Amino acid sequence: MTETRAALTEMTLARMKEFYREPGAVFWAFGFPVLLAVALGIAFRNRPPDPARVGVATASDVLWLQAALATPEIKVVLTGTPAEVEAAAREGKVDLVVSVAAGRALSYRYDADNSAGHLARLVVDNALQRAAGRLDALESADQTVHEPGSRYIDYLMPGIIGMNVMGSSMWGIGYTIVWERKKRLLKRLVATPMRRSSYLLSYLLSRLIFLIVEVAALLLFAYFVFDVTIQGSLFGVAVVALLGLLGFSGLSLLVASRVQSIEAVTGWMNLAMLPMWLLSGSFFSYERFPEIIHPLVRLLPLTAINDGLRAIMSRGAALSAVVPEMVVLALWAVLSFLVALKIFRWE
Repeated sequence: MTETRAALTEMTLARMKEFYREPGAVFWAFGFPVLLAVALGIAFRNRPPDPARVGVATASDVLWLQAALATPEIKVVLTGTPAEVEAAAREGKVDLVVSVAAGRALSYRYDADNSAGHLARLVVDNALQRAAGRLDALESADQTVHEPGSRYIDYLMPGIIGMNVMGSSMWGIGYTIVWERKKRLLKRLVATPMRRSSYLLSYLLSRLIFLIVEVAALLLFAYFVFDVTIQGSLFGVAVVALLGLLGFSGLSLLVASRVQSIEAVTGWMNLAMLPMWLLSGSFFSYERFPEIIHPLVRLLPLTAINDGLRAIMSRGAALSAVVPEMVVLALWAVLSFLVALKIFRWE
């Protein structure tokens, strides 16, 4: 028992030293998620809606139109002949072409498949109808609020953390195992008294230590740069992240248990992660996909960790509210690790 514990400790320390001696690994684990959060946080930062881009045909009553469209919600990009304005619409320079026929009959031209065109049509028509003297039948009042956790960056950060846990676990474990197998380092280890389980567990323990640093760094960065706060409990975030680490580590061990070459493990890793990148809601909601595949998407480990972290961080959910997600992650961890332990080959 003492020998097993000593072997496990030494292998865990070796895993940590291997990681910090590779600048590229440190960058992809810590630097890349921060840069990605900065880029997407700036690109999709909260700001007032863009004004509707409108083109006005000169054959219309231009002066009346321009006076009626002089609102903050509307920007007259071009005033020209009908052919010029329609050409600008085809090139995407304007969302809506406005013209007025005899008797001030309004004509709107826009792409039926472009949501910006539909929105511009509503905004412009409202402004012109009011300018023509329309009175609202009902009084209305706006109540604007700023809900915690409603910004895109609040939605994004749990996804960034989930992807970071997946990427660092998959590449940090699976790739390293295959590299050691190819260099015949595993063949040397098999001659030692060390157990197979100690070797595989050393990867899990080392990744656990890195997980604490990685998640803490991302949370602190999000708080100080984008004012992202955790609406729920920090303990809940830690539990879901830990289960995510175990799930992805088990999957990584399973992928690398028999692969012989770097090229092969790269392909298998990408095959395992690419569907999760696309389907698991890291950058946008998977509700956009057909409803028939939602149950399968929720069984993916990245979906489970994203949904669990998002519920706790953005909606303040209790840990008991994310039990289904934790069960999915636990099943991935246990089943994949047991299968990997059974089929793992040293050579």
